[in-house]
Amino acid sequence: MFVDESGFYLLPGIVRTYAPCGQTPILRSVYTRDHLSVMSGITMDGRLYTLVRDEALDSLDSVLFLQHLLPHVSEKLLVIWDGSPIHKGHVRTFLAAGGARQIHVEQLPPYAPDLNPDEGVWHHLKNVEMRNRCCLNLMHLRTELGLAIKRLRRKPHLSTACFAEAGLSVET
Repeated sequence: MFVDESGFYLLPGIVRTYAPCGQTPILRSVYTRDHLSVMSGITMDGRLYTLVRDEALDSLDSVLFLQHLLPHVSEKLLVIWDGSPIHKGHVRTFLAAGGARQIHVEQLPPYAPDLNPDEGVWHHLKNVEMRNRCCLNLMHLRTELGLAIKRLRRKPHLSTACFAEAGLSVET
């Protein structure tokens, strides 16, 4: 499983769109830096797991995410993620306390986001599912993001495309 984090802001992700000639679309949104922090994990068979928070993610959230994954794995889970500080601290304690029996963690090389297929998940969510979406507040953004994630979960073939884009082959 590849894991990564991202943020979703109330400001819309503006993407080119079509409109009748002379009728330029205008997006009206609230200017604020309020955002949702999201951690996701993508598997080679198309499963997508997420954790959404109203505040910045920390190492406790990484542990919660790993604990959330435990009931969904049969034996062993290989988690591959970046070298973010939130993947250290409490995570090391959790793994030392017994989490390492079922979970093995590996770190991607520094400055290599193109190797993580989860980047494709963020790209699809932000530039396809949530494009030009203006939300009024964090609750509205959370609802719209939840719907976007649900739509993405119904398309497991997109995870194969994310793995292919990262240069990884998916063996079935």
